[in-house]
Amino acid sequence: MIVEERDYRLVPGGVPRYLDAWHRLGRAPQVRHLGEPLGVYAVEIGQLNTLVYLWQYTDLADRAARRAALAADADFARLRGEVRELLVDQSNRILLPRDSPGG
Repeated sequence: MIVEERDYRLVPGGVPRYLDAWHRLGRAPQVRHLGEPLGVYAVEIGQLNTLVYLWQYTDLADRAARRAALAADADFARLRGEVRELLVDQSNRILLPRDSPGG
């Protein structure tokens, strides 16, 4: 299992607007293709105006297939169009499990 952390830095005040659009337009297609997110967080201390999404995949091939399906989804394209003006930048990280002492 791998976890993808997707950080979206938004314009000041953009977090509530982004989340509103996500709930109306983006959540359903994302869940349809990616499954339920492990978490959706707003940064309170540190880089403010940032949303963090955590998504779980079996491996990188699973991630690639599911993200490609999401990218091709016309419903999800509506979200991208609505939130584009709110985005300042985005960063993604793949987190690998390390549940053993030298792992």
